[in-house]
Amino acid sequence: MRLSLPHPFVLLMGAVGTAVLMTWVVPAGEFERRQDPATGRQVAIPGTYARVDPAPVGLVPALTAVPRGIVAAADVITTVLFVGGAFALLESTGALARLVGALVGRTRRPRLVLAVVSLAFATMGALENMQEEIIALVPVLLVLSRGLGFGPVTALAMSVGAAVVGSAFGPTNPFQAGIARRFAELPPLTQPLLEFTLLAVAIALWIAWTLWNTASDDAHPHAQDAHPASPSLRDGLLLSIVLAPFVPYVVGVLRFDWGFNELSGLFLVAGFLVGLVSGKTPSGAAAEFLKGMEAMLTAGLFVGIARGISVVLTDGRILDTMVHSLASPLGHLPRQAAALLMVPVHAAIHVPVPSVSGQAVLTMPIMAPLADLLGLPREAAVIAYQTGAGLMDLITPTNGALLAVLLTANVTWGRWVRFAIPGALLVSLVGLAGIVLSR
Repeated sequence: MRLSLPHPFVLLMGAVGTAVLMTWVVPAGEFERRQDPATGRQVAIPGTYARVDPAPVGLVPALTAVPRGIVAAADVITTVLFVGGAFALLESTGALARLVGALVGRTRRPRLVLAVVSLAFATMGALENMQEEIIALVPVLLVLSRGLGFGPVTALAMSVGAAVVGSAFGPTNPFQAGIARRFAELPPLTQPLLEFTLLAVAIALWIAWTLWNTASDDAHPHAQDAHPASPSLRDGLLLSIVLAPFVPYVVGVLRFDWGFNELSGLFLVAGFLVGLVSGKTPSGAAAEFLKGMEAMLTAGLFVGIARGISVVLTDGRILDTMVHSLASPLGHLPRQAAALLMVPVHAAIHVPVPSVSGQAVLTMPIMAPLADLLGLPREAAVIAYQTGAGLMDLITPTNGALLAVLLTANVTWGRWVRFAIPGALLVSLVGLAGIVLSR
């Protein structure tokens, strides 16, 4: 009998509880920190780790960890609600069903469509670290995947899976490669040929893995009208309005340091425009927009609970201890072995620190000087971070956005990781090769 894993809510709450218990067992310790003038972030100073007075998390801080995590993740949660509300409003007009039906009805090469969709999501991942935004798209992706003859796992593989791979290896991703390079004191695109080659090969391998597994992903096609309604010009216009915010947002991320708040503002406007263009009154558009947000409340809650894990570990002053304990042994290993083992170290750290940008700020000021001591290029340390932390987003149960996507698609975490772990290991070979080839 196959083991049944608990509900994602239970998984996340269990992780928060485990973090609380760890603060009573793991010795407290901290690095000294300095403020980075460009980002305003507090950055660990390598070589300054020291034990500090224990700070085990008590009953009241433990009870408030999740609410505080929700507050800390307010910008991400708002984005999930606004993006989800806009797409739900679009779906309520019937435009998505007609457009997807037309695409499915006309294609004779479903595997090519799968590859193109995967490439599109991987590109968005490489440009702006797309992940939470996908939650709202899951219902549409499920319809598309079923229409192509594939199942829900394939729908997730060609969306969130491809986006995570693109995010991990994208040299233009400001939230992973950008921050990691900054705190490794490297300029962007120091080895463009290597960096873009790794990205291309990683995406190609993930798409190949997805295509290889389509036969084992059970599709459950729903009964459909033999003559589905044809999409109208207004349907195309409505879709364009919903997709339009991504264009200025990508430009804003790359040039103006935009974040989730700017994306939320754009989708707030787009949501109302969809309602008005579809023929609803302002009050009707507002009601549909709010109704669409209701479906995203659980997804937003998962993001907040996941942030609560970091809140607990920070309160207990054990996060630096965990990083120090994992990173220090690397200094006593042969150079090449240490370089390759940076990948699983980053993967392990990503479980308690599910934010890729937060992990870059925490670990790269430590890993980059360690690479110097080992005689390794700092580029190798960055690629190790991208491979370990970036790809871990595919499977870690502390990734609230991933669990929200799985819940929306009605795919259990166990079923997903049985598909994703071998694929992640396959793609990680690209990172390992990049570490060896870096200079």
